[in-house]
Amino acid sequence: MFESFMIDAWEAGTLVAVVAGVVGFFTVLRGSAFAAHAIPNSAFAGAAGASLIGVNPIGGLAAFSLLGAMTIGALSRRARRDVATALAIVMLLALGALFLSLTTEYAPEIFSLLFGEVLGVSTSELLPTAVIGALCILGVLLLYRPLMVSSVIPDVAEAQGVSNQQMEIAFLVVIALATTMAVPVVGALLIFSLLIGPAAAARSITSRPSVALVLSVVIALLTVWLAIALSYWTNLPIGFFVGSMGAFAYAAGRGWAAVANRRLRQASPTSRDAVLG
Repeated sequence: MFESFMIDAWEAGTLVAVVAGVVGFFTVLRGSAFAAHAIPNSAFAGAAGASLIGVNPIGGLAAFSLLGAMTIGALSRRARRDVATALAIVMLLALGALFLSLTTEYAPEIFSLLFGEVLGVSTSELLPTAVIGALCILGVLLLYRPLMVSSVIPDVAEAQGVSNQQMEIAFLVVIALATTMAVPVVGALLIFSLLIGPAAAARSITSRPSVALVLSVVIALLTVWLAIALSYWTNLPIGFFVGSMGAFAYAAGRGWAAVANRRLRQASPTSRDAVLG
């Protein structure tokens, strides 16, 4: 499991998990799960188009991820965000279907982009993945305070001069970058679960933003590491394990929250009686 070719898989998976944990926290906090689903599908269309014209699929991933992010941001100015996101995903998936219909040499590569192929990551892909991941983390660090305020109390953010519309577009660009680095590893269909599952679980366990952010990264790392190991042992797609464990993490987080709330309600009468006594 730690042969030379597997080292690249562990390194790429770790990079993706850290970025997904950080970006996913704000995705859940801002209620941008639909956008996090739409943008990877946009990226897939770009990769299909790149394969059609014979260029590096990563370029297509990046171009269409950014196109999807900017389209959602632009349409959101004139329509509800969910409607704008739906329109963007329909348009870009239509382009993806067109690109796939025009090529005859896509099957193995397109399958890996849909469902992930972390065991096929090469050493040459690690540097671009690390650079894009660093840009994502840098973007979150630069936007951290206004992004946090606009996510939690948007009215206060506007009063402080922070444009929620501009912050939305900036964050969608960060999601696009995260998508570009993650799709070749975990696939377009499963990056959504890696962005949402660990972060949603962390938010269920704690309401403290800094703790939830760190916990989101930890859960994402555990998810990816365990998925790589299970994929290696079973020869099943990593996407299956990422999706299953993402759902399990969220269910476990909700269970933890339910137990904690029940204990709090049970303790409340005792505390009240003590005060009255």
